[in-house]
Amino acid sequence: QVQLAEAGGGSVQAGGSLKLSCAASGFPNRNKYVGWFRQAPGKEREAVAAIFTGTGIRFYVDSVKGRFTISHDVAKNTVYLQMNSLKPEDAAMYYCAADWKGINSLWDSAAWNYWGQGTQVTVSS
Repeated sequence: QVQLAEAGGGSVQAGGSLKLSCAASGFPNRNKYVGWFRQAPGKEREAVAAIFTGTGIRFYVDSVKGRFTISHDVAKNTVYLQMNSLKPEDAAMYYCAADWKGINSLWDSAAWNYWGQGTQVTVSS
């Protein structure tokens, strides 16, 4: 059974940092795409970053470039999202998503088949 489990959310002040984790289990292929998305109340789910664990190639949306870093621990089968210089507009529920079959559009949440339950990030000004 494919499972994704996020952790690491919390409440920080603007300018602070958090590190989210996404532990994967049950995937038939160790090489897979893993993405981070976020959704604030009343807004659509939006992409944040993604990584292909087979090669380590990383992708970021413009709004987080230079502040967020996505990484992968092969031994732990876990993907991390290090978030620095957090802004109030980064506050949202953060979800990780994954698929091993290839993603037609990384930034389209509908293209991802497997999702975690989410972890809340709150940023106060």
